Amino acid sequence: MPSSDHLQSCAIPEELPFKIPANVRILRRCTLVFSDPAQNHRLSSLASSYDILALRPTNEKSFQQACQSLECDMISLDMTNRFEFFFKIKTVAPAIEKGLKFEICYAPGIQTDNATARRNLISNATQLIRATRGGRGLVISSQASSAAGCRSPADVINLAAIWGLGQEKGHEAVSKLARSVVVSAHLKRSSYRGVIDVVYRGEKPAPAAPAEKNVPGQKKRPAETTDRDDAKTKQPMLSKREQKRRHKAMLEAQANGEKTSSPAVPKT
Repeated sequence: MPSSDHLQSCAIPEELPFKIPANVRILRRCTLVFSDPAQNHRLSSLASSYDILALRPTNEKSFQQACQSLECDMISLDMTNRFEFFFKIKTVAPAIEKGLKFEICYAPGIQTDNATARRNLISNATQLIRATRGGRGLVISSQASSAAGCRSPADVINLAAIWGLGQEKGHEAVSKLARSVVVSAHLKRSSYRGVIDVVYRGEKPAPAAPAEKNVPGQKKRPAETTDRDDAKTKQPMLSKREQKRRHKAMLEAQANGEKTSSPAVPKT
């Protein structure tokens, strides 16, 4: 295993040698194989350099530490090897409560002609499914070195049925739970304590329009009338006393006009 100082920076280049479609996102994963629980692997700084951090313990002590105390995104196991310990419910339960997923890789067991590797894959997968109480928190991936080692999702579900995993759990292992690993890993690195994430920061306000400059030879546009200008042109409000006086003057003017304009009546 390389030293932890060497693994602090991501060894996968940012620019890949092939074209990537616009709707495809490439994730960078680090699988750390360890056997000594007392060794300091600096997992926090290592997790910040990769999108997904998976731990691969090789003995019982390292497996217990990975399930109980170590911070990672997934626990990956090489099922082609014969482990010297059994998967127990008490050991696996703390990892499931924390939301960790257990990964089973099928390609190393089906691409080889070694019958022992295939037998170990079936035995270890069956034992892990029993320890997780029906396959809770299981993720099935290929770990294929070439395209020939990959299988369709339907074939993987049928293969998991041989191990004792139901159809519904097998479908979740290749779809729903696999996506949850990516989402939870992203939240750990981009949000506050894996709970709060800023998904919309608002829009930057548009800058104010610049003031118009007077160009020589160009007519100035008439200023738009405002409510204040309209208020200035309107006559001020009259008091009740002034209204009564005006009304009385109008009545007197009308009365005087009727007397002067009315015709004289002849006397009998």
